[in-house]
Amino acid sequence: MQRDQLADFLRRRRAAIRPTEVGIADGSRRRTTGLRREEVAMLAGMSVDYVVRLEQGRSSQPSPQLLGALARALRLSDDERDHLFHLAGHRPPPADGTARLARAGLMRMLDLLGRTPALVLSDLGEVLAQNRAAMLLTGDHTGFSGDRRYAVHRWFTDPAARAVAPVQEQEHYARQLVADLRAAAGRRTGDPAVAGLVERLQAASADFRRLWAEHQVAVRRTDRKTMLHPRVGRLLLDCETLITPDQSQQLLVLTPADAETRERLDLLWVLGIEDFPTDATAAQ
Repeated sequence: MQRDQLADFLRRRRAAIRPTEVGIADGSRRRTTGLRREEVAMLAGMSVDYVVRLEQGRSSQPSPQLLGALARALRLSDDERDHLFHLAGHRPPPADGTARLARAGLMRMLDLLGRTPALVLSDLGEVLAQNRAAMLLTGDHTGFSGDRRYAVHRWFTDPAARAVAPVQEQEHYARQLVADLRAAAGRRTGDPAVAGLVERLQAASADFRRLWAEHQVAVRRTDRKTMLHPRVGRLLLDCETLITPDQSQQLLVLTPADAETRERLDLLWVLGIEDFPTDATAAQ
């Protein structure tokens, strides 16, 4: 671990980011052009004390999970993220692991979308990052571990995950999830991560086995869905998906499909501001 180099790199990256790039108001009383340490700590989900010790070269070796959180908070490019891992004495994540860190460009788009709910997902449906509006809408989906990281696994193994959709739409949504997974499996032929996920789902769910056997393939790009929210009720949402050229990550943007939903999303935002800084509970 190269503590001094790591400390210098983190300080310089923090100073290079404008607060507005990460959704923080740039007030006239701000003394520095970059982020404050407490803002980095908030964005990365760690203590301010640990950020201070990292920047002063006094910290213990940070874990890969913590480095991933710092890379997202500081909006690092892929090369900068790999450099961060090297300085901390870790090998950068392999191909599959790298896909679990949201790309810097997609993170910036999340910030620019502001009050419009948006999420960055992997090609297997793992939420890699989400803005505050999305957290208020769906709950925080970035903390799952194991197979529960994947929406398709939660859908077929946890009845609570299906409660967000009306009963009459659940079959349609299940088919979409399976068709999307089938497309990812085709692109990643021979990948043990995908093969293992499919095998475990087949063992766990008869519904998944039935739909998987139909061999439907479709990459979700646009859709309209109904969501049942515990605080504001029924929401009709248009879902637009922007996919990266290598198809490893996607940006999902959710917009109101009618005036009633727009009003309810505005109410949800106000309720969330009143609750700040408590995070929304996971809905799935």
